[in-house]
Amino acid sequence: MKILLAYSSRTGNTKKVAEGVYEVLPDNSYMVPIDEGIDPNKFDLIIVGFWVDKGMADEKAKKYMEQIKGKKVAVIGTLGAYPDSDHAKKTMIRVRELLERENEVVAEFLCQGKVDPKLIERFKDLPPDHPHGMTEERRKRHEEASKHPNEDDIREAQEIFKNLIKSLEKGEEKCN
Repeated sequence: MKILLAYSSRTGNTKKVAEGVYEVLPDNSYMVPIDEGIDPNKFDLIIVGFWVDKGMADEKAKKYMEQIKGKKVAVIGTLGAYPDSDHAKKTMIRVRELLERENEVVAEFLCQGKVDPKLIERFKDLPPDHPHGMTEERRKRHEEASKHPNEDDIREAQEIFKNLIKSLEKGEEKCN
């Protein structure tokens, strides 16, 4: 099984998780930044790493996902919000809907990650009643996000992908 892990990372969060996942993939797997433009359709399993921007995968990752056709796909996402928040859940629904048009989504992992400090500064200038205005709750969330992805997040992602690979290999054995 040929596996590609292609990722987009703005602050290093997604890259950190991708590197952790890559450690548990079979030796013949490839990991590249999405910018390298490697053809995803030459692989059996494509893992796409992205950071969340406006409730969706970032633009580079989104465009890359749109190129994938007829494949098993898994995703790794990072965001400033809590991974169990409504925002996170809606984001994953949108990502799945995009991919499932022409692919099978076989695994997903989403965790919190530090927010770009430039973005936090912009939030501070917004009025408190603005949807992204700095509030005490938002400040606390950003503080918590700055601690992620951590070792627990990486271990959780690794476990998901170890199990996925085992499951896919068993499925392939049945076909042979």
